[in-house]
Amino acid sequence: MRTPSECRACRDDEPLPFAFTMAFQPIVDLTHHRVWGYEALVRGPAGEPASTILSQVTDDTVYRFDQQARVRAIELAAGLFRDDPEARLSVNFLPNAVHEPVACIRRSLDAARRVGFPPDRIVFEFTEKERLRDPGHAARIVAAHRQHGFLTALDDFGAGYAGLSLLADFRTDLVKIDMGLIRGLDADPVRATIVATLLDLGRRLGIAVIAEGVETDAEVAALREAGATLFQGYRFARPLVEGLPAVDWP
Repeated sequence: MRTPSECRACRDDEPLPFAFTMAFQPIVDLTHHRVWGYEALVRGPAGEPASTILSQVTDDTVYRFDQQARVRAIELAAGLFRDDPEARLSVNFLPNAVHEPVACIRRSLDAARRVGFPPDRIVFEFTEKERLRDPGHAARIVAAHRQHGFLTALDDFGAGYAGLSLLADFRTDLVKIDMGLIRGLDADPVRATIVATLLDLGRRLGIAVIAEGVETDAEVAALREAGATLFQGYRFARPLVEGLPAVDWP
């Protein structure tokens, strides 16, 4: 059962015992040759990798970290995206850290309103490859995000526990195909067939599909042939700490 103290911790403004910031990596739409959005990725204040920060998150700070990471991403994006008012912001979050969906979402909504960032341009990604403790509760989180105008995405689709059953239960607005399926699909007919099937499934369900972890021109070509339009990965740009990197277009 979720206790009142846990819900207070979720909204606690007390500073964390470590510092962090965000890096941004573009998600590109190759059909229209434009940046569709940017994913905000946790980094240390000097650009240290996400693992350096996440290793310091404990059971006592996970609620505060999840909330403060959302707010930090929204605040930075509000300034960085001024020249691209159509760009979306994609933010990772930990569904197991959200105790009361409405209360926890309110902090993100308040931040978006304060800095003037439209909620319908914010995508919240489920990031965990571990099993959700309460899938029913996670489904309520998705519904609460929708009610407040946010978009939702199922990350790492095709890996771990992020599979078809979660898609059927959550019915998110987007899915991101796991890089494990993308890697080398140009030379792997099995991977290519699976990815093409997922892209077709997205079209049939009206769900946008993003191919993440794309690194080579050969992967880009194979994905485009399969019908992919949205891409993310080192082939286009590496994440830039507190900035928007230039896109290396094919």
